[in-house]
Amino acid sequence: MAFTSRRTNITIIMFTDPFMQRALLAALFLAPLCALLGVFVVARRMAFFSDTVSHSALAGVALGFWFGFVDPTLTMIGFSIIIAAAMIWLKENTELLTDTIMALLLSGSVALGVTILSLLKSGNYQSELNRYLFGDIVAIGWEDVWTGAGLLAIVGVGIFWQLSSLTLLAAQEDMAHVCGVPVKRLNYVFVFVLTLTVAMSIRLLGIILVTSLIVIPPAAARNLSRNLRQHVLLSVLIGLIGGISGTLLSYQLDVPCGSAIVLTSIAIFLLTLIAGRFLPEKTFKPAPR
Repeated sequence: MAFTSRRTNITIIMFTDPFMQRALLAALFLAPLCALLGVFVVARRMAFFSDTVSHSALAGVALGFWFGFVDPTLTMIGFSIIIAAAMIWLKENTELLTDTIMALLLSGSVALGVTILSLLKSGNYQSELNRYLFGDIVAIGWEDVWTGAGLLAIVGVGIFWQLSSLTLLAAQEDMAHVCGVPVKRLNYVFVFVLTLTVAMSIRLLGIILVTSLIVIPPAAARNLSRNLRQHVLLSVLIGLIGGISGTLLSYQLDVPCGSAIVLTSIAIFLLTLIAGRFLPEKTFKPAPR
């Protein structure tokens, strides 16, 4: 009886704490956003791109601390956009392969971040740094929540407005160009939005794990979906369930938010993998490259 009463009190406190309300709202907006973009990231084999952008954010955070900012979000977003732009420029103006470019920029930006952090004399940044590395629901402010909501609304409308062009671009870039799709402009916009989403989700998931919310929901949805519409809807739903459930588990178990969301999403992926074995053979398959 006493145990039940204690659990009830914890649940009530969980939903009335302001920081928990902000974290749940952030998960409500950012998780579906990442999952929605993730459908096209997975289809275009850009998972390593989002991983490079998220790890480059470490250098942006370190630069923010170096310049004395209390909140290094602006430097983190700015440096991530510079790295994304560098990836596109190197791809278009050199003969380097895409994975080579990404490995080059990932290792270089992480090395820069570690070097700057090691040169900082004050240790006051250490706890804040851990929040950026592993995600922390306490670190989420109202500005992060409303930015996530605005980003979800704009990106959601944009994707469904350009759904045919994005689908053609994901399936076959050359065909999209022949059909009159503005491939270059669409690529730049997609990369900019993806970079901004990854940078904004770092407070919730952390630099190390943020890519998982972009990759795992669409991967789980692919196990069950039979067409693109099902893939998009299931990916958003799985992202939402994984984000909200992981945030609640993070509070209940007192563990980092990022790891709780990732492990919850992995559990959902395993369930869909098993369920997919009992469904009829799918006709929706990734385009060959």
